[in-house]
Amino acid sequence: MGDANAKDGTISVASAFAGHEEVVQDRDHKFLTKAVEEAYKGVEYGDGGPFGAVVVCNDEVVVSCHNMVLKNTDPTAHAEVTAIREACKKLNQLELSDCEIYASCEPCPMCFGAIFLSRIKRLVYGAKAEAAIAIGFDDFIADALRGTGIHQKAHLEIKRADGDGAIIAEQVFEKTKAKFPMY
Repeated sequence: MGDANAKDGTISVASAFAGHEEVVQDRDHKFLTKAVEEAYKGVEYGDGGPFGAVVVCNDEVVVSCHNMVLKNTDPTAHAEVTAIREACKKLNQLELSDCEIYASCEPCPMCFGAIFLSRIKRLVYGAKAEAAIAIGFDDFIADALRGTGIHQKAHLEIKRADGDGAIIAEQVFEKTKAKFPMY
């Protein structure tokens, strides 16, 4: 009689694809969780706002960084920018085209510009900008991926985490707002 699933191959291909999707989601969840941990670490150390970023290359973490605005007295030392700077130094290259970046929150226009300039191939982010805006961050943060068309010019995959990944990333802001002094 044969395997009913393999008649035309459709089901077996679909289930193989579903399996691949799960592997990607688990992988994304692992690296995004690391970015969220960095966000908490940055607030705990008093280095800056509750934002974290991780640069990954060939399934290995290259760098794991958080916002350093307060520590460095540098308004450009956002988590993503810091991670890109550190990754370029560590890998001794100007381009990160074989790398991905995981950000605890939707990147602001400056960070998205840095991601674009570094030629990173994939961005995965957790919280929507609204979660940061709700605790007092400027709504400018939401302008990179919406309505400006900047992201459409960039040739990179952009993915917002779903499920638990999104939830743990959104919670960072509520859980740290009392500890984080808005400047």
